[in-house]
Amino acid sequence: MPEHLELQQLVGGVLQGGVRHHSLSWLTCTCPYLGLILATVSSLFFSLCSVIVKGLVDINPIELATFRFIGVLLPSIPIAIYKEESLFPRGKRIILVLRCFVGTTGLMLSFYAFRHMPLADASVIIFSTPVFVALFARLFLRESCGMFNVITIVLTLIGVVLISRPSTLFGEGAASSMADEQVVETSYDVWGPVAALSSTLFSANAYVLLRALKGLHYSVIMTNFGAFALVYTLIVCYYLGALCWPLCGTDRLLVIALALFSFGGQILLTLALQFEQAGPVAIARSADIVFAFIWQIMFFKETPTLYSVMGALLVVSSVLLSGLRKWALALPRDSDLRKRLKFLFLE
Repeated sequence: MPEHLELQQLVGGVLQGGVRHHSLSWLTCTCPYLGLILATVSSLFFSLCSVIVKGLVDINPIELATFRFIGVLLPSIPIAIYKEESLFPRGKRIILVLRCFVGTTGLMLSFYAFRHMPLADASVIIFSTPVFVALFARLFLRESCGMFNVITIVLTLIGVVLISRPSTLFGEGAASSMADEQVVETSYDVWGPVAALSSTLFSANAYVLLRALKGLHYSVIMTNFGAFALVYTLIVCYYLGALCWPLCGTDRLLVIALALFSFGGQILLTLALQFEQAGPVAIARSADIVFAFIWQIMFFKETPTLYSVMGALLVVSSVLLSGLRKWALALPRDSDLRKRLKFLFLE
């Protein structure tokens, strides 16, 4: 989801440039893959959040986003207080507000996409956010955007087209099923893929704004994000007439679980980025897409189409290559492994 991807980008940059806390080093020696394990469990939690959003059909997705933002805010406030950080620092306030706006809008759009698309399809499109960051960084921050970035963007766009299957290219929604050779109908409306892609673009802009805020502690950004998002979504819910507590006892439990899974996913991802570099964590986070396909089949009895699987493979390949490149760039210049991965430095 957008907010944990943004947290990954921010904390990854901060930790790679700084010194890791000494109290964590003994854990790393005991389990060298602890960071990757935590990132994978974090993916499990966030994918379960997506399942809850798709399953609670009687609750407005914007209202569900409100509970999700509680999970974002809760772990951030005590960390900011403990670190004695200024919660709304001068000189950064406009950028903070812009980052909160695009991040909140992106997550609300992603919730709409989960409700109106197959879970795996929406997850794949939304998870392609990091691939588009290079494009917006080039436009707004004048950062370099070489041939490698162009290739990953093109692969991702092709994957998104295969997943969304616009009728102008594929006809009236016919796709070959993975289960058999029959032609099946895709029933979700066009606004689902539009919301998913729009969510991706909003989140990519949030990355760019985060790079402008890289001097701030992540707890400050997440606290502002959670507080702004809560107010924003409550206003939208009031306008839509969706501001109410779920009536059914099961729905109430699932809403609480949504906030708890969000809380756990945020904390585990933060810890993962303290144990491991951002590149490998980004690769481990791709497990989110694998979980989405599993949950889609288990809970919603939706068999992925051949186009969906092909599109997912293209998008996942782009994300994995981007994560590998980030990790390779952090290796020493005289490293043999870096020399073997020189194809990732294509400019």
